[in-house]
Amino acid sequence: KTAFRRFFALSNISASTTIVFSLMWIRQVRITTSSITRAGRRHSIRKSSKIKVRTPLQKILLPVLDEKFAQRVRVVEEIIMAEVNVKSIEYIDDTSDLLVKKVKPNFAKLGKQYGSQMKEVSAVVNSLTKEEIATLEKNNLIAKAGFNLVLEDVLISSEDIPGWAVASEGAVTVALDITITDELKKEGIARDFVNRIQNMRKDLGLEVLDKISIEVQKNMLQNGQAAAVTSALADFKDYISVETQALSLELKEEVQDSIEVELEDLILKVKIQIKK
Repeated sequence: KTAFRRFFALSNISASTTIVFSLMWIRQVRITTSSITRAGRRHSIRKSSKIKVRTPLQKILLPVLDEKFAQRVRVVEEIIMAEVNVKSIEYIDDTSDLLVKKVKPNFAKLGKQYGSQMKEVSAVVNSLTKEEIATLEKNNLIAKAGFNLVLEDVLISSEDIPGWAVASEGAVTVALDITITDELKKEGIARDFVNRIQNMRKDLGLEVLDKISIEVQKNMLQNGQAAAVTSALADFKDYISVETQALSLELKEEVQDSIEVELEDLILKVKIQIKK
């Protein structure tokens, strides 16, 4: 309902618009959301950049195909940011020089369709200009040199920008800011720590609302990498406490009856106790 209200406010369309239109719009929003999240969550991006899944990224650049596309995205911005794990979405003009797109023939599809004309249609695809690629992505159709090309006839890719990773899903292209600041790194560590504590809670059979205390042994945090962990536990103490139902989070010289957990290539000695 909230999404509908935002959509109507943005587009000046009456809420009494037909149910058929509403259902079509919902389907378009779902398709758009799915395309953006699949592109943004592509595992190879984080893997090649050595960025952990729980480490948030600062920004995602999203070329706007048209105003209706932008409207569909804006009503689900928060969902997309949560799914892709980014702090913000920045909309850019799809004709921006920031993203350099390349196109090549989809031989598997064109071969079946054009057969003996494969050489000619391939030459046409390879000759598509930046503006023609944008038209094809927007309209799913472009006519050139006697050939009517649809989006499935071509394979479109984008060149990476320094400090960014570019990915495409269908007609949707996104660019992810892969520069990890100290603050983003610490937030990722805090999220990983929450995950470890939640696993410990599960192993101990605790109820969701059971309150706990958390103790971490200091002498396990002595090298350079450990400094980031110590800082993350301090800076994100409130977040960790809320997410894990912890009434306290303490670093101690020695922790008895602790459990060893792996975090940031370190072995931490951690103890949680239920608090009545």
